[in-house]
Amino acid sequence: MADAIRRTRATLVAVLLLLSFAATACGEAPSDEHVIDDPVTVAEIDGSDVAQVTLTSGAEQRLDIKTATVEQSGDMTVIPSGAVIVDPTGGFWVYTSPEPLAFVRAPVEIDHEADGLAYLVDGPAVGTTVVTLGAAELYGAEGGIGH
Repeated sequence: MADAIRRTRATLVAVLLLLSFAATACGEAPSDEHVIDDPVTVAEIDGSDVAQVTLTSGAEQRLDIKTATVEQSGDMTVIPSGAVIVDPTGGFWVYTSPEPLAFVRAPVEIDHEADGLAYLVDGPAVGTTVVTLGAAELYGAEGGIGH
């Protein structure tokens, strides 16, 4: 058994040495081709307390971002309750998506919730796309968590 362990170690050392020689043998500077882009960018919006969070398509898939459209119900606008996030001061927000992969936090005022829906007194216009899954991660990214 000791011989098998020694052979395994020797094989591992040989493989590691070959890999290190192969990596340095080419003698070329590393290419920028393999640099991974930042999965999220946060850009301040002039005259606003919020920022636009833009994801790469890979980041959006990893976060499994889901959206819905703001709808009309009587004289109120309606969104899925899961779209609403609460900040540390107790403010209610949703993330809108003005364009693919871009997200902007917008305040909402909730009248009431029923059957998984939040009925809004004030918030994004009917037809606006809001994030229903992944908003907490967007809030963290906007606040600099993970950077």
